[in-house]
Amino acid sequence: MKHRRTLRRAAIRVGLVTVATLGTGLGTTGGPAGAASPAVPPIRIENFRFDPPELVVEKGSVITWVNRDDELHAVISADASFSSPGLDTDVSYAHEFDVPGRYEYWCALHPQMKGTIVVR
Repeated sequence: MKHRRTLRRAAIRVGLVTVATLGTGLGTTGGPAGAASPAVPPIRIENFRFDPPELVVEKGSVITWVNRDDELHAVISADASFSSPGLDTDVSYAHEFDVPGRYEYWCALHPQMKGTIVVR
């Protein structure tokens, strides 16, 4: 059973890394290296939810999601402006938000998990 779960995670990771890399053009970090932005606490992925579920930030902020669950999760936006690879336990993903607006997102593997970023 554990072997099957490991294989499933590996297959999901490969597929999502490819989508994330091609979809953003920025690789798996979601933002340029060394970019300065206002400090924003990370969004924790815990108990199959995003905490906080809604976050209001300034333009240029880098948002980081950190998976604290024992299950694989992947963050994907409704407008396809960002997507993470599969995030295993204690793995993070970051994306810089340069354009003001409302960004709704969910977990690609557990679509009932939803969140929103509001950029001013």
